[in-house]
Amino acid sequence: MDRKLTGWGSGLLGVVIFSGSLPATRVAVADFMPLFLTASRGMIAALCGALCLLVLRQAWPGRQDLRGLAIVAAGVVIGFPLLTALALQHVTAARSVVFIGLLPLSTALFGVLRGGERPRPAFWLFSGLGAAVVAGFALWQGGGGAGRGDLLMLAAVAVCGLGYAEGGLLSRRMGGWQVICWALLMAAPVMAVLVLVSWPGQFAQVTLPGWLSLGYVGLFSMLVGFVFWYRGLALGGIAGVGQLQLLQPFLGLALAALVLKEPVAWPMVGCTGAVVLCVLGARRYA
Repeated sequence: MDRKLTGWGSGLLGVVIFSGSLPATRVAVADFMPLFLTASRGMIAALCGALCLLVLRQAWPGRQDLRGLAIVAAGVVIGFPLLTALALQHVTAARSVVFIGLLPLSTALFGVLRGGERPRPAFWLFSGLGAAVVAGFALWQGGGGAGRGDLLMLAAVAVCGLGYAEGGLLSRRMGGWQVICWALLMAAPVMAVLVLVSWPGQFAQVTLPGWLSLGYVGLFSMLVGFVFWYRGLALGGIAGVGQLQLLQPFLGLALAALVLKEPVAWPMVGCTGAVVLCVLGARRYA
């Protein structure tokens, strides 16, 4: 099978898995504090990743890869899960998905910075329009504590884009699943301390949906999804496969409506569509 086609297929599977992350996090934060949720999902994934590295006898990463792995760990293992968990205490999963529409742009921006590319002026025009659409939506729909959630989601998108771009570059020489497994292992000591610090007093009131959601974000969102995603970026290219993230807002909105029964207003769908168009334009001129 063609290498790029394989990359696109792997990347698509990653996006489908990631699409369930915010709805699952929304369910989980009803039973777990954001800090414990972030740390425990990281530990679940780190233990599974360490087992994979051990069983498959992977060599230790080189010194030149440690900085990049630290960036991946800080961005997608710690930063994005914690910031989104905090944000979802203030906004609905459906609303947060609108901000995920900026992830391709964030990934592209950090890809430009890390890869030394020189996009045309039109790229920055579409970038500014996309940011303006999201800012306008947040202001128009704001109120009731949503402003804090919006800022947290923007910060989450920024650190996640950095982690995606850095992980895509590392995957070209290390392998996709190896990158996320080593990043998880690097973050494990911090996660372990945070689990102990934020340990709940008791788990008797945790619901079954809460446990299932924790399992999903720990195993699938933090590990399995990245195995497919980073493999896709390595095989198909960051610029091309990164466009598949444009599907994530729509898949996320559908899950928020079907699983969580959250209302998805037409302005929210329209905003998501406008962001997607802006990102498409930015990617064309990147």
